[in-house]
Amino acid sequence: QVQLVESGGGLVQPGGSLRLSCAASGTRFVIYTMGWYRQAPGNQRELVARITNSGNTNYADSVKGRFTISRDNAKKMVNLQMNSLKPEDTAVYYCNANLGNRDYWGQGTQVTVSS
Repeated sequence: QVQLVESGGGLVQPGGSLRLSCAASGTRFVIYTMGWYRQAPGNQRELVARITNSGNTNYADSVKGRFTISRDNAKKMVNLQMNSLKPEDTAVYYCNANLGNRDYWGQGTQVTVSS
């Protein structure tokens, strides 16, 4: 079992930056693939970025070059640095831990990009 708690969301102007953090507890964090997903009103939840236990990353095309995912296995944390934010990045962002067919989710944190 994994418990995930996100933090760092908020309101930011277009072109600004935010850093999301996700703290994990309850299990061997190092074995999980960690990811960030987002869901905007009326849309399905979509993958934003993912990082494997060996540090391999992949990103949605819409955020490549702007967002960076990282993990600290000692602290059991995964971060998402978001730069050059756009209004279309507005969504609830969810932290995910995946191991095979097991998925765990945080409660989500709201990111709003607006002037």
